[in-house]
Amino acid sequence: MTEPLVLIPGLSCNAGLYAQQWPALATGRQIMVADHASDATLAAIAGRLLANAPERFALCGLSMGGYVAFEVIRQAPQRVTRLALLDTSAKPATPETNAPREQMIALAQKGAFDNVTTLLWQRLVAPSRLTDEPLRLLVRQMADEIGADGFVRQQRAIMGRPDSRPDLSGIAIPTLVMVGEEDLITPPAEAQEIAQGIGTSAKLAVLPGSGHLSTLEAPEAATRQLLGWLG
Repeated sequence: MTEPLVLIPGLSCNAGLYAQQWPALATGRQIMVADHASDATLAAIAGRLLANAPERFALCGLSMGGYVAFEVIRQAPQRVTRLALLDTSAKPATPETNAPREQMIALAQKGAFDNVTTLLWQRLVAPSRLTDEPLRLLVRQMADEIGADGFVRQQRAIMGRPDSRPDLSGIAIPTLVMVGEEDLITPPAEAQEIAQGIGTSAKLAVLPGSGHLSTLEAPEAATRQLLGWLG
């Protein structure tokens, strides 16, 4: 068996986010999907992950999953053998970025979670995929499985995220930084900043035609990149 792999989904997503990569990644490899919806801080989410993960593992996170991955690196860098940061940012939360999250939390707490998922969809995928009904239904199904309460906890955790940019230069393990070329939430410039901050240990991959959900929008390209990263 090769090194185990821990996957961290994004906001309102679950293992379905990586479903199209799973068969290839799981060949001869143990895979664990982190619980990122039971705690309201990144520190607690990372602590739960580390308590349940193998002693040493490769770590992959998309969007919110990247924020959690940075926290895992801060808490236990010696346990992570390689790192994949997909469609994410190293920048901290700010009052400006938190304001719309507060609005979505208020909607979810009022029982209007359907409205939240509809609003999110408009920015999650490349413009050309907005009419992709099977993809929309999958994203909606994952959000429903996380639920409004889990969504609120996740948003609270994201809103408390620190600045991870000072940590980038200390990352010396093989790192894949991947982003959809049409990602509106964490654009390619965010990925470029991460890769440049890490330096020679990082590989930057920009996937054409993909928005924020690169593993679902460009599944074959994403799988190739992840397999190359895992070696």
